[in-house]
Amino acid sequence: MAEFHEILGYEVIETLGYGARSTIYAVRNKAGDSFALKRVVKTSPSDQRYIDQAVGEHEVAIQFDHSLLRRSLRLYKQRQVIRISEVSVLMELIDGITLERFKITGHDRLKNLVDICAQIAEGLDAMHAKGYVHADMKPKNVLVDKNHKIKIIDFGQSCKVGSVKERIQGTPDYIAPEQVQRRPIVPETDAFNLGATMYWLLTGKHVPTLIPRGKAGVTIRSDERPIPPAEFNSNIPPALSSLVMDCIETDPVHRPRKMEQVVDRLDIALTQLVRSNGCDLSSQSSTKRHVG
Repeated sequence: MAEFHEILGYEVIETLGYGARSTIYAVRNKAGDSFALKRVVKTSPSDQRYIDQAVGEHEVAIQFDHSLLRRSLRLYKQRQVIRISEVSVLMELIDGITLERFKITGHDRLKNLVDICAQIAEGLDAMHAKGYVHADMKPKNVLVDKNHKIKIIDFGQSCKVGSVKERIQGTPDYIAPEQVQRRPIVPETDAFNLGATMYWLLTGKHVPTLIPRGKAGVTIRSDERPIPPAEFNSNIPPALSSLVMDCIETDPVHRPRKMEQVVDRLDIALTQLVRSNGCDLSSQSSTKRHVG
């Protein structure tokens, strides 16, 4: 059951989830249109960063008009005296579940996974074209519908290309070295985050990062490298395995520089995949998209 029957004039349909100081609801306006509404409440001075993050997420998201990026529609601010005590962000409602929970199964599992990753890369390319880096790409920040179509969400840590953040931001199992070391955040940062995501999707394991989950403050050895995905599963195309390993290179200069390159290499992986299965490539969908 939702906490409220109505918020800001919108009827609450259900509670979709919770975050740090936030709750996301499915809501409906008087015309019958459905949306997602993220409500962030400040209960102490230390919560100001959550308010700032929600406002920043909206300001980033309204820069985009792309089918693979969640649209942000309106920001509401509520004040106590002169200070903002609560913000609500009205967003596109998406009928899907997170990639973290989505089960990709069946004979075409790898093919579908390649296509999903190509969609993510295309969405990130659209962000980069606008001058922004997502900076927190992970399975939880991708929604997938029943037709395997995706939507990238949560721009709370997104920033302008080249930004140097005041504090470490990112998710431990997917965070790039430059994020931990507070160096400039660049498109190659998203390549690392996406590579770590693909590694988990293919192997069920996480790549070693400078702050692996549950081991804050632990620094990995510079020579510590994960096992290539193809060594876990011989059905994984060599092109896909090598792409993942290139994406998670420690030095950003050794990663793919553009998401267009990632999509191209995923297309090669798909070709290898269908050929190894004895399929006619002409009958298969391609990951090739218009990016750049």
